[in-house]
Amino acid sequence: MRALTVLRHRLPLAARADADELLDSGSLTPTEVEANLADLARLNRLPGGTGASVAAIRRLGAGRTASVLDVGTGAADMPIAFAGHGWRTAAVDTNPQVLRVARRAAERHEHVEVHEADARALPFPDRAFEVAHSSLLVHHLAPAEAISVLREMSRVASLGVVVNDLRRGVFPLAATAVSAVVLGRSRVTRIDGIRSARRAYTLDELDDLLAAAGLRRAWRSAGWMPRVATAAVAA
Repeated sequence: MRALTVLRHRLPLAARADADELLDSGSLTPTEVEANLADLARLNRLPGGTGASVAAIRRLGAGRTASVLDVGTGAADMPIAFAGHGWRTAAVDTNPQVLRVARRAAERHEHVEVHEADARALPFPDRAFEVAHSSLLVHHLAPAEAISVLREMSRVASLGVVVNDLRRGVFPLAATAVSAVVLGRSRVTRIDGIRSARRAYTLDELDDLLAAAGLRRAWRSAGWMPRVATAAVAA
């Protein structure tokens, strides 16, 4: 049994990688950031992306006029999609280059607001929204930081939290690599796609993070997919 445990920990992808992604480096040009965010918006249209997030938000009981907080919004394509369902969405990010793209995309959508905010200390009162949502954010965070962010998301959400992210594994890595190469038009997407898949948490690890943040899983999209949406409520 001990030998099997040791072998398991030596397998590829048994542990999260810690290589920084280019988008987090602060070294990209505005053009590179915009191209990367356009790629991510394109990838969000694949199964496991925006559609899975919408399903998870509905599973939490969000009605036709729900309010949603989107944390780490990227190009704000998901909040814009949420607005199409009648949901009022506040989109937050900390990267000035990302915020510039998000604000430009959201300016024509009256149900979408974009704010600069740190996910670890959200500038909103308790239960200010019905659902707090993040997409492709948690894998950027070390465990302690992820728990802190999940707690903050839970604090500001009356119904629950949705986490949409990659899961770590051989198949997800291969599928992510193919998607990044086929649909990614920027070098940043092709490099960060692989790094994201290696930095991702397994579903069991994500459940542990949720539990540490005082949450429990209430629903999950297809767990065999490379990208999975998880709806969680207060434990």
